[in-house]
Amino acid sequence: MKQLIVTADDFGLAEPVNEAVEQAHRRGILTAASLMVAAPAAADAIARARRMPDLGVGLHLVLMDGAPVLPPADIPALVGRDGILSERPARTGAAIFFSRRVRRQVEAEIRAQFEAFRRTGLPLDHVNTHHHYHLHPTVFDIILDIAADYGAPAIRVVYEPFWHSWRAMRDDLGRRLANGILHLPLIHRMRRRLRRAGIASNDRMFGLNDSGRMTRQRLLALLAALPAGVSEIYCHPATRRWDGPFAPRPDYRCVEEFEALIDPQVAAAVRAHGVTTIPFSRITLPDVVPVAVH
Repeated sequence: MKQLIVTADDFGLAEPVNEAVEQAHRRGILTAASLMVAAPAAADAIARARRMPDLGVGLHLVLMDGAPVLPPADIPALVGRDGILSERPARTGAAIFFSRRVRRQVEAEIRAQFEAFRRTGLPLDHVNTHHHYHLHPTVFDIILDIAADYGAPAIRVVYEPFWHSWRAMRDDLGRRLANGILHLPLIHRMRRRLRRAGIASNDRMFGLNDSGRMTRQRLLALLAALPAGVSEIYCHPATRRWDGPFAPRPDYRCVEEFEALIDPQVAAAVRAHGVTTIPFSRITLPDVVPVAVH
């Protein structure tokens, strides 16, 4: 059986993102969205989500390159002078690993974001992180411990298998090979801990190598190459570009990604390839399979 979760990240970042999420869910193939609880348009996103009970809304934890929930004075090691979470992942990651003080601040911010999501009253569909920061083993362990307190049904596993990715796209060989192999030790560890905790996950995901360019052509190629099991395709759709501190990068084709999600040919391809679209909350633990190297 081929099951597919189609996720929009950065829900709440801006109204064009929220508009794309709502339209892509109502008119297209989108099944899930990951909410940034402290983002500028979070209130608008929450209001829209309440009108879409079948949309799986998850928590998109932000530990870098975004606004925190806690006052900056409470997490000085994580923010810059502007009060925004650091954009230097390597430096922050090292501090998290070596400093107990920094880890306490990370734990406090993560818990505050879980609490903010709880206050929305929305069912928690899944958990993931901005820029996939839960690939950091210490961050993942903190998230896993806290997620158990909030009943998180699933956590995204950031694993894009080389062979399926390469067979579909036939470009960026080096990046696809590196991401398919170098992450494997982290992914094996992540899966073991998730199984012990009784938390489900996707078997694989697509979008890591094509972030910001999940266009109609790429979606169709992935659907044709989709293996059995639970796959996730994630994207960053928006109905239009916008200006501001969290505006999309110039190379991000966010409008094309939105158009792909509502394209009738893409919806037809889902049916033609025997794919069932689901949110994360419909994953069952027996569906979680070990990582295979292709």
